[in-house]
Amino acid sequence: MEKAKLVRPVFPAGRRIVAVSDIHGNLPFFRALMDKIGLTPDDILILLGDLVEKGRDSLALLRHVMALSQTHTVYPVCGNCDGLVLRFFETDELDRRFFAPYLRWHPESTLRQLAREGGFDQVEDLPLLRRNLRNAFPEEWAWLRAMPTIVETEHLVFVHGGVPSLERMEELERWSCMKNDNFLGQGRRFDKWVVVGHWPVTLYREDIPSSAPIIDRERKIISIDGACVLKVDGQLNALMLPSEESEDFAWTAWDGLPEARALDGQPASEHSLNIRWGRSALELLEEGEELSLCRHLETGRQIYILNAYLRRDPEKGLWCEDSTDYCLPVEAGEVLTVVRRTKTGALCKKNGVTGWYFGRLSENLM
Repeated sequence: MEKAKLVRPVFPAGRRIVAVSDIHGNLPFFRALMDKIGLTPDDILILLGDLVEKGRDSLALLRHVMALSQTHTVYPVCGNCDGLVLRFFETDELDRRFFAPYLRWHPESTLRQLAREGGFDQVEDLPLLRRNLRNAFPEEWAWLRAMPTIVETEHLVFVHGGVPSLERMEELERWSCMKNDNFLGQGRRFDKWVVVGHWPVTLYREDIPSSAPIIDRERKIISIDGACVLKVDGQLNALMLPSEESEDFAWTAWDGLPEARALDGQPASEHSLNIRWGRSALELLEEGEELSLCRHLETGRQIYILNAYLRRDPEKGLWCEDSTDYCLPVEAGEVLTVVRRTKTGALCKKNGVTGWYFGRLSENLM
């Protein structure tokens, strides 16, 4: 069993702490978010894992963060996606059952991007590819290897997936700290604040799709994965603290969506449905031009789904990207971000929450 790598830095008083998780190779979002918060060398930046994979710019993002670490105080915590890239460098134990199909079907993976840069066009021979990557990219390999699993301070614990307790964390299995699904749903509570990513926060609610960080003050858990890259309306969240001993948490986000002004008000809807990953099987009832009426098989609810979100799979049948019938509460004059406009309404976001707006909407703001 590979044990967790635990570091215990001392953060100087008065330095702002910024935590960001699950960038997933989205360099434009990361740069925009850092510009939005005004990151400076005086800040302490915690990157809470899954820097790479799933997005288009994994290698560029990795090198950007490596360079940033030379000028800023950065603690890059290892996530399960980062750990898999490292695993390929370190061992062949996952070659047959994971990396052989994964590299074939993921041309923009970090390893494939490294292979292209190194001129290693043949990726079927995994032992040869491993030797080539080790020889050509020792700095990237060493940087990934040095990533801690857990960062613990006097008042805070940062880990990608989660921990069962704060006792003897250095004895925990490394992988279980990185890949710990549904951490908030496990009923745990802590004496220190435990900040995690990994599990997109929108998966926790059955009624409303919210990508905003969840701050559970009773149990001292904060979950911040905004599903950047994974979802059409996902966002990259930044959790901010004015200093290590403070509990004055604030957050902001970047989703790259256009903004528009609501010209009418509308109340929030009641009894809404949030169709989430893994629970999205549908039956088509009536096909429409932009939206189709479907029955959500898990709940039996009828709901209109954007045609652009519908997917058909030979094994899974009909399913959809995350969808909702929730109507946002909106005051006239408020600025919304626009996910998609239709002839009957617009799918929008407000404070990280996605829902429908059926009033008049201005043209996109500059």
